[in-house]
Amino acid sequence: MELRTLGATDLSVTRIGLGLAALGRPGYINLGHAEDLHLAYEPAVMEAGAHAVLDAAWQAGVRYFDAARSYGNAESFLASWLTSRKIAPEEVTIGSKWGYTYTAGWQVKAEAHEIKDPSLPVLLRQVKESKNLLGPYLDLYQIHSATIESGVLDNKDVLLELAHLQETGLKIGLTLTGPNQAATLRKALEVVVAGKNLFQCVQATYNLLEPSLGPLLQVAHDGGLGVIIKEALANGRLTKRNTDPSFAVKLGLLQATAERLQTSVDALALRAVLQQPWVDVVLSGAATAEHLRSNLAALALSWDDACAAQLRELAETPQDYWQRRGRLAWN
Repeated sequence: MELRTLGATDLSVTRIGLGLAALGRPGYINLGHAEDLHLAYEPAVMEAGAHAVLDAAWQAGVRYFDAARSYGNAESFLASWLTSRKIAPEEVTIGSKWGYTYTAGWQVKAEAHEIKDPSLPVLLRQVKESKNLLGPYLDLYQIHSATIESGVLDNKDVLLELAHLQETGLKIGLTLTGPNQAATLRKALEVVVAGKNLFQCVQATYNLLEPSLGPLLQVAHDGGLGVIIKEALANGRLTKRNTDPSFAVKLGLLQATAERLQTSVDALALRAVLQQPWVDVVLSGAATAEHLRSNLAALALSWDDACAAQLRELAETPQDYWQRRGRLAWN
């Protein structure tokens, strides 16, 4: 699989990486998540399942893996896989995130699955936890779902600590969420500590339904930031699992285009993101090896101007997209 450098960092990434949001905890919002886990939520069973998907990814050439403190046991599962497979730190690139605390108690249904608090005490606690689990494997540490409203980009104590972590060798980034991703990214691009830009990487939602951030991600990439794309399949909405009647026409368009190119809907949707010249790595959120292999077919998929023109019709307004995402059920 093709390797490239993540922005202006010295980190090497593959065009497709594996995100562990759906592999580290029993409940998640991806369509069909319960089906993927076969309702088997014992930690040991889920760890074995995560290892199976990680094995499939490694065998296919994937070398970038994404976790977070709030993804249940994702960091622990990833760490046990790395050590049990005797993978050296220099053979892989690992990113994780801080700012949310997992609170579901290993339950699918919970009053609160995660609590957001991007404060200095949480950063100090969670970076210690991440380092204890991932040790020398941890390369990139990101603010999890930074927003203007959270105030994290104005918190001087947090920014100074992130700069200190950067000095110790960690690369520093942020992930974005919500209809105001663009405003958050613009503000992040202006954050300077000790005379230099703090953030070296941005991880954002971008897909056929929500492509609005594309032009600004191009600006960020041109400025040296690494660009990682999450939710390229819109949490399963851009797959055949989306049986919402209101999506039927759009799904029909996706299926017709996929059939013309002799591929799957998910591979087509991922290819549309990989086509963007400013994208360094696109995350697969697969929870099974079968779905991962289907996602990876995007790498070999041909693309033409007709695809771009046809699929442009799928775009929603950011407000509509994030409202629909907010209604997805934890399962």
